[in-house]
Amino acid sequence: MHPIDQLLWDEAPREARAVAVLDAPDLVGSARALSQDVRVWCDDWRDAHRVPEDLRVEPGELAGVDLALGHLPKSLDALDEQLAALGDDPGLTYLGGARIRHLNRSMNDVLARHFGEVTASLGRQKCRVLRARRPLDGVSSPAWPRTRIDEGLGLTLAAHGATFGGARVDRGTRLLLQYLDVAGQDVLDLGCGNGVIAAALARSGHRVQARDVSWSAVAATRATAAANGLEVDVSWGDGLAGLPASSLDAIVTNPPFHRGFAKESADTLAMFTDAARVLRPGGQLWCVFNSHLPWRSELQRRLGPTRLVTQDRHYTVTLTTRG
Repeated sequence: MHPIDQLLWDEAPREARAVAVLDAPDLVGSARALSQDVRVWCDDWRDAHRVPEDLRVEPGELAGVDLALGHLPKSLDALDEQLAALGDDPGLTYLGGARIRHLNRSMNDVLARHFGEVTASLGRQKCRVLRARRPLDGVSSPAWPRTRIDEGLGLTLAAHGATFGGARVDRGTRLLLQYLDVAGQDVLDLGCGNGVIAAALARSGHRVQARDVSWSAVAATRATAAANGLEVDVSWGDGLAGLPASSLDAIVTNPPFHRGFAKESADTLAMFTDAARVLRPGGQLWCVFNSHLPWRSELQRRLGPTRLVTQDRHYTVTLTTRG
């Protein structure tokens, strides 16, 4: 067991009527020993698909459990949305674990908005669990997803708690959109976040697909498309897996280089390689990334000729043509 999972399990009561497991797929087997009613929600597709399908639920199906075990999310908004989804069953106990270096007082503050009792376990193997009991009645938490109008783009953007960038446009994406000029009709927004790139492409007349490994991003992109009256085919998945060969004229992406708290570029680099399969001859890959990353040379090596479109102090935009 991972040290966080082991500490969560040691802190958990040995009886429960219904158990929610949040972003912690390795705890599912232990949870099933506590109750026949186990509901698992993972934001990351890769975690979710390690769990039996009959146990996977969406956030709206979490309410009514009396025990919730999970890894504390990186985002405070994601934590708030999780807690709101759990409801206010009087017997509910929430146990959230993390590495000590990733804990902060603001997490306690979010928990205290939902529970009358918030404590912390002793640290062990550089991990700690935050405990919350006695749910508060009638907590007024704004509904998710939340929306915001971007006046500069003329788009309404939606976001769930764990959606990258929330309902705002991050600086890298805004830079990309200023220069984006996609050739062809069939376009994929990969790593779609709040759906702003997909919405901009659909508004320009492209046939748009959008995909993200995050459930929160997928749900937000669907909400953004609906709010703007646009048609976008959105899927929850990992990279380009399952997409037909030579099916796209272009891929547009602001790809991640983190997974949760950890830096991780392997999946993005694998996507650069797989793009050669999915793009049609002469197809384009538009990419924005932090300028310190060596991704321009990786795109050149893995996919084809890559030119610098624009660059500022923080971000680089490139255009790669399938070789």
